[in-house]
Amino acid sequence: MRDMPMFVTEYGVASLFLREIPYRSRAHIKIQSSQEPEKLLEECVSFCRMCGAQWCDAAGHEYLEKYPLITALWAMQCPREALGETDACLFPVKEQTVQQWLDIYNERMADIPNAAYMDSRDGRELLESGDGYFVHRNGTLLGIGKAKDDFIDTVIAVQSGAGETVVRALCGVLTDENVRLRVASANARAIRLYERLGFLKTAELSRWYRVL
Repeated sequence: MRDMPMFVTEYGVASLFLREIPYRSRAHIKIQSSQEPEKLLEECVSFCRMCGAQWCDAAGHEYLEKYPLITALWAMQCPREALGETDACLFPVKEQTVQQWLDIYNERMADIPNAAYMDSRDGRELLESGDGYFVHRNGTLLGIGKAKDDFIDTVIAVQSGAGETVVRALCGVLTDENVRLRVASANARAIRLYERLGFLKTAELSRWYRVL
């Protein structure tokens, strides 16, 4: 099922993220513009339900504050030099290993709000972008990640206590002085890790509310 970047009605414009419906029965709604957000939201939720969604969250308008907050999305940043180095090794995702990477991601991120399910299309994009990695030490898989330029997109530890090592290993492929990432406020464990490493919150990017 494909996303709808422009879902246009007489009440406004929204983006509908529908790709997770076949896997998790979830859909996400981002209100882009509306003078009647209540009616626009009703139409968005109704469409998502017809597509099979049993859960919807939404962001993009202050009207949504009447609904239960699921999570905020924060930007964090840290000087790369402050993170230090590690002896762990990075192995880029290859065609033979991309499914393993996806399986780990989907299993570990299933309970994290707004962590989208990744399918074969995402696997192809991962291979094309070349920014997906496995993190190993002495033949033991510590975790996986996704990083490029100045941005760490994904950090997942598969061994207890390996999160710091995974972050430091991913920094080895970054080229800018500062390291950026995004984290859900509901992911308290990840936030504790990043703050321990020296990351500071720099902005609140969005707030997501459950509307179905």
